[in-house]
Parts: sequence; structure tokens; C-alpha cells
Amino acid sequence: MGDIRFNERAWLSWLVKVRVIAIACLLAVELLIVTLTPNNVQVRLFETVIIAWFTVSFLFMFLASIWQEHQRQAIIQIFTDLAFTTALVYVTGGIDTFFNFLYPLVIIMASILLPRYWAYVTAAVSFICFGAVLELSYFERIPSFQFSPHGDLKSLQVVIAVNFGAYMAVAHLSSALSAKLRQAGVELRDKSGELLSLQALHENVIHSIRSALITTDLEGRVTLVNTPGQKVLERTASSIYGRHISDLFVDRLPHLESLSAQSEVRGLTPSGKEKTFDVNVTALIIPEQGTIGYVYTFEDRTELRRLEGEVRMRDRLAAVGRLAAGIAHEIRNPLASIAGSINVLSEVTPFNDEQKTLVNIITRESTRLNAIISDFLVYSREKSFKFSRMNLIPLLEDALVLLANRSQTKELHIVRDYALPDAFAAVDGDRIKQVLWNLLENAVRAMDGKGTITVSVRAVGDFLQLGIRDTGPGIPPNLTEKIFEPFQSQFEGGTGLGLAIVYQIVQAHGAKIFVRSTLGSGAEFILEILHAKAAEAESDMAPMSAEVSHG
Repeated sequence: MGDIRFNERAWLSWLVKVRVIAIACLLAVELLIVTLTPNNVQVRLFETVIIAWFTVSFLFMFLASIWQEHQRQAIIQIFTDLAFTTALVYVTGGIDTFFNFLYPLVIIMASILLPRYWAYVTAAVSFICFGAVLELSYFERIPSFQFSPHGDLKSLQVVIAVNFGAYMAVAHLSSALSAKLRQAGVELRDKSGELLSLQALHENVIHSIRSALITTDLEGRVTLVNTPGQKVLERTASSIYGRHISDLFVDRLPHLESLSAQSEVRGLTPSGKEKTFDVNVTALIIPEQGTIGYVYTFEDRTELRRLEGEVRMRDRLAAVGRLAAGIAHEIRNPLASIAGSINVLSEVTPFNDEQKTLVNIITRESTRLNAIISDFLVYSREKSFKFSRMNLIPLLEDALVLLANRSQTKELHIVRDYALPDAFAAVDGDRIKQVLWNLLENAVRAMDGKGTITVSVRAVGDFLQLGIRDTGPGIPPNLTEKIFEPFQSQFEGGTGLGLAIVYQIVQAHGAKIFVRSTLGSGAEFILEILHAKAAEAESDMAPMSAEVSHG
């Protein structure tokens, strides 16, 4: 019903506008006829009718914008037009008029705007009005403006009868055509609704699939990107449409002409974060038009590649651990014998200064080698962890107090940036202290004891993030990925096993540790561990206390 009313309103609006134009044309035509042909038309009376019709038309234009009863408006407008048409026929000569065609036009409009029977009613009223004007003029009941001689009554009746038949024929044909038009309109609306539903379904399917999808034209300009695509690219649709697809990725995309239409490429988000994508390309083909573009489907493999890197690192660390366990004892015993023998020799045999220097070098290097082997044993030995629900901030404060008392320098500044008053997690307190102390000590050594250490605590979803940032020279990019591997120390005198042990402890806690660094701007080590509440939810609210072993 809403659609039918909408059509009536549209037709009424059209009728009001066309009526004004038609009246203006009628005025011009009649004035031309009056000027060029002999007639008895009273120009002033004709102009009065036209002006009145203009006035009523503008009134209808205003009424259509405020009155919602469209059918009543249509009835009023139709019969008003009949009245003015009759007046126009009368003042332009009655049977001599050139405007008898206006009656069929009004009948046609009635058949379009109103139900079918109103077309016949309009035709009957038109016949009555036209016949009344002719007969009243013929019998001189009203003044006649007819120019031609009056004929006999029978001829007049024939003219009236012919017009009656014509009006009824117009009513029948126009109402039948209008019915067909209405039916076609309903079918068209139904088909349009089905098309919109199909289009909506198509869009919902495109935006609901898990894979990211981009379509382009033949030149590579983006024409569509679905919701997962916007999410993994971290861009809005408006910022992607119209751009060349190569602008969204760092590496070259696969081509259909190449041997493989699939490849792994890198992309940069607007924030500068680099991601890895697995991209497939296929042709976008329409049967009747052929290839009109390309479809790129891609998946974010960044986290997968990171996990693969962690697995490879874990495998390498495990291999080194097994190697350490195997050789540590074999080296430690001969080393102890060498160091003991040198000490005995130094006591029983007097050495000159050069020999004493050599003995000191042997003793010092033996001690350093023993420290490396001890770290190896710590790294490779199976460790026992006692997990309990603990607040990480007091643990962090203990490490910071120890660092401040140990450094005893005014050139080292410690900044605390705690976004949380408490940070509870399921941890082994002693092991986490070892992790924190190692990270803080590395930060101090990176700055040569001079600079600022910023310690932060944040909540990110279900995780706690502890960050330790220094103002040192930073870590070279080629060493960032290998920083947690054994023997990667950049500090003089270091064994290169401190961060490897840190990584091992963090892995035993089911946590993550990673580093962000820019050369010349320092480095930040970030420990990410599950919040105690989230850990309890994962373990079905089991008590957060357990003892486990970890190799």
C-alpha cells in the first residue's frame, strides 16, 4: 500500500507541474488562433478563465505538499480540470472550439490516478458538461460565442453522441492500459525487491567470508574490499577504493600470466606495521563480457610466521641446551684440574713478572670459562617452577630498588609508568625476579650506566605488558631476531646466555617476550603475560598454585 501511495503522490506532483505548462501553452495557442482566424472569442473572458486556472493550479501545488490524502486530492483536481475545461470550451466557441481534446486528456489522467470506475465516471461527467454547453448555447439559454452558423438539432445530437462514444472508448482503453501499467509496476517493484535482496545477499556473503578479498579492474584499481580485508589491512574502504592495489603491498603481487598465481608478500599498515600475507589472484569473468578485472584473496600470515620463528628458535635453543648438557661436565673437570695445577705451581715455584702475568691470565680466563659453563648448566638443567597468584608490581619494585642501590650513580634515572595499581598473574616469583633483573641489568649496560630506564605496566585485553625501555644506542635490526639465542651478547665480558635463560623462563610461563628497537633511540623489552583472572577462566577457575618442571 505504501508503494501505491507513493506512485499517486508522484503522479499528482507531475500533474500539477504539467498542468501549469499546459495552461500556458493553451493561452499562447488561443491567442494565436484569435489573431489569425475569424471568431467570436471574448479575449478578456478567456484570459480570466486562464488566470483562474493558473491560480487554482498553484494552490494544488501547495496542497500536494501538505495534504496526505492523495486519492481525494486526485478527485478534486480531476473535477476541477473538468470545470475549467468546460469553461474554456464554452468561451472559445462551444461547437467551434479547438479544445475539445482536453476532455480525453482529463479522462486519461483519471484512469491513471484513480481506480478504474472513476475513468467511466469522468467520461460521463465530461459528456454531460460538453453536451450541456452545446445544448444550452443552441437553445440560447446562455450566451453563445459560436462563430459558424447554427445547424439543425439532429446534427448537434450526433456531435454530442459521437463525443460520448469517444469519451467512453478513451475511458475503457486508458483504464485498461492503466491497469496493465499498475500491474507492470507491481511486478517491477517485486523484481526490484528480489534484485535488491540478491544484491544484499551477495554483499553479505562477500563481507562474511573469513578470507580477505579485493577486486580490481583490468588496470589494477581497487573496486571492492570486504570487511575482513579492511580489518587485516587496517584501512577503511574509502581510503582503498580507486587506489592501485600495488600501493597496499611492499612486494610484487602474483600475476595470472606467471607460473604461479599465488605468493607470499609483505604489506605495510598506515601505522607502519609490517604484515605478511598469502595472496591468490584469479580473473574476474562475466560470461557475456569476458574478463573485467581480477580477484585477490589473501590471509594474514604474520602471526603464523612469528610462531614459526619462535618454534625454530625454540628448536635451536633446545639443541644448544642438549649440547651444553653433554659437554659442560666434560669441560668443567679438566678446567678445574688446569686451574688447580696453576695455583699449585704458583705456590711452589717462584715466577718472574712475565710468568706471573701469564699465570694471572690463565686463572682469569679459567674463571670466566667456568662462569660460562655454569650458565650453560643453568640453561640446560631441568627447572622446577612453583606458580602462584602474585602481584608483579612488588616484584618489579624489588628489582628496581636493588638496581638503584647497586648502581649508586646520579646519572642513572628510573621512571615508573604504571597504568595499573596491581598486576596479578600466575608466576614463579623468584624466576620472574630473575627475568626482570636480567633485563634491567642489560639496560644499564647498554647505556654504560648513564641514561633513563622507563618501566611501564599496561593491561592489553587479557594480558599484562611489562616494558623496560632504555635510552641506549639501540639494537641493530640484524640482531633483533636473534637476541634471545645463546652467545648473542654485545657486552664485553658477557656470556651471551642471560637473555637465552630469560626466554626459557618466559616460555615456561606461557608468556611472550619481544624487543622493539630503533638505532639511536634505545630499545624496549616487553614481557606479555596472561592476567590472573584470564588464567583462572582458562583453567575453569582452578586454584592458581602449581609446581611444574621445565627443561
